[in-house]
Amino acid sequence: MGTDIRRLIAAERRELADLLSGLPPRAWDAPSLCAGWRVREVVAHLTLPYRHSGPRVLAGLVAARGNFDRLADRLARRDTASLTAEELTACLRDNAEHPWRPPGGGFEGALSHDVIHGMDITVALGIDRRVPGERLRVLLDGALSPRARRYFGVDLDGIELRADDVDWSFGSGVPLTGAAQDLVLVLSGRRLPEGRLRGEPSARFTRRAV
Repeated sequence: MGTDIRRLIAAERRELADLLSGLPPRAWDAPSLCAGWRVREVVAHLTLPYRHSGPRVLAGLVAARGNFDRLADRLARRDTASLTAEELTACLRDNAEHPWRPPGGGFEGALSHDVIHGMDITVALGIDRRVPGERLRVLLDGALSPRARRYFGVDLDGIELRADDVDWSFGSGVPLTGAAQDLVLVLSGRRLPEGRLRGEPSARFTRRAV
């Protein structure tokens, strides 16, 4: 299983690097689904493990008073100030087979990290990229773990998530329907563009157009 997951991770990184290399320059400064981050900050965050050593990250975490989200934001903004879009893309491509794993998350967590942040970019830019089924299944299984749900803290009380493109559902209550990969984003605390979700609860998880 470990070998299979690493194959999926490498494929995801290479495909995302190909997509990024074709983006027009203005797209790199467009907002992503990650609140407060442009596309370039998301890519900087994706490639953070390849450019910052464990001890350096630990020292930064101490300086951030143990708040990893604060540290990640500082590093993403610092790195985008010094690295070009081409350098960030090359870093992702060159590290397609890097063995990084998030603490406690294993290779499944690494795949989820890459796929979710890739969707933070593609969904925000309106790019119709479908996550391959075998990768999506890993995310659907992992998104329901107690650890993942605690981390993202999404309130789904009284809501049933119901995929309309694969045989998958979660919870009970008022249906919230959409593509399985969009429901992964819901579970990850993202607000999606209008029109991607259906059902009475959809407004809670939708980002209104400006």
